Amino acid sequence: MTAAVSPTESPAVSPAEVDFDPDRPWRRARSVALRPEPFGALVYHFGNRKLSFLKSKTLVAVVEALADHPSASATLAACGVTEAQHPAYVKALADLARSQMIEPNPEGTS
Repeated sequence: MTAAVSPTESPAVSPAEVDFDPDRPWRRARSVALRPEPFGALVYHFGNRKLSFLKSKTLVAVVEALADHPSASATLAACGVTEAQHPAYVKALADLARSQMIEPNPEGTS
């Protein structure tokens, strides 16, 4: 799997400000839109005007399904991500959290 965001991008917030925990509930940020593309999707944040690329259709499915599951880990399982692939997907989701493309879901349960 390739990286979730363009390698030339810098995070919107420092890594110290975002503590991505895959065992917590997450959701796509409300100010974020996904546009499907043959390679995956373009992701645009209307608040900070960041544009990112999801370079995996499975990652797109994970991001779209985050709010439907009690944790990011549960979302990965529900989307068919194997245990061997989990570290790469967790890293991609952590990158998206640092870019404010996904956010903790206060309405979710863990």
